[in-house]
Amino acid sequence: MLSRVADNLYWLSRYLERAEHTARVLDLTLNMLLEQRSDSVVYDRMNRLLESFHIKPLPENSSLYDLTQALAFHTKNPSSITFCMAQSRENARQIRESLSSEMWEHLNTLFHKIRQTKIEDVWQTQTTHTFFREVKEGAQLFQGLTDSTMSHNECWQFLQLGRYIERANCTARFMDVQFRFLQQSKDYPRIAKDFMDWVGLLKCFTAFEAYCKVYTADLRPERIVEFLLLNAEFPHSVRFSVDMMEQALKAIDRTTETKRASRLNRLIGKLKSDLSFSQIDEVIESGLSDYLKEIQNQSNKIHNVIYEIYIAYPIEKALTV
Repeated sequence: MLSRVADNLYWLSRYLERAEHTARVLDLTLNMLLEQRSDSVVYDRMNRLLESFHIKPLPENSSLYDLTQALAFHTKNPSSITFCMAQSRENARQIRESLSSEMWEHLNTLFHKIRQTKIEDVWQTQTTHTFFREVKEGAQLFQGLTDSTMSHNECWQFLQLGRYIERANCTARFMDVQFRFLQQSKDYPRIAKDFMDWVGLLKCFTAFEAYCKVYTADLRPERIVEFLLLNAEFPHSVRFSVDMMEQALKAIDRTTETKRASRLNRLIGKLKSDLSFSQIDEVIESGLSDYLKEIQNQSNKIHNVIYEIYIAYPIEKALTV
């Protein structure tokens, strides 16, 4: 497969996963903050959310409208829904021959629907939740169409790889910001007992019902961390995402038969091993934020090596394979 095609598939999937993640957490955050009467609490939580997307804080007089504009409709913000959908569709357009017609038609329709929607259309009519639901369901339907209409070949594996490396990064980053804020707050440990905050955190990853089936409704911070970080069966946990990344990389390695993938295999193997054998009490005792940052660092290293091996490799290396 051409490196250009691999690049487009990889980023198509990453941007679509990011758009869905943004829609989920922004939808939940808006619903929770509408009930807050304290301007300082609203402002702190808005900027906490922005930090999880690597976005600078908003001015002090900013409102939920400004937050929605920044994360949903800003055309130059790499984490906004509008930007991510445009990038995902552009990557798909360049490799239409590698996608099924159902995949392209659905993604193209979803892109045009989002592009034609302005913040005034959903804010004044109080239909932001409907808009976010359409984004989430649109991304999920694309993933379903991908699995059912596309051969599970090398192209499909690169879509899987992009999807899960983005998901692992987003989950680790979001958890890092949320728990770091919690631990540094002057109101800790009082706010650590806020039931609705923990429900909201789990719902940001569609994890509340799945969590309750494992732990019942006993919402303890250490159990929530364990579930979102180390659970091997829940699709939005970091552990599950890393397992899927490893499977995709092994399949790509078998298909390409490259001799340069040993370093990549070591990196993904180390990350999986860390998550497989870690105990949550040890993780928290040694420093949760450092642990989550290390996951992000290792994911970024894996991304860089993927580019070195499969996408941006020098022609001299390709000739030696």
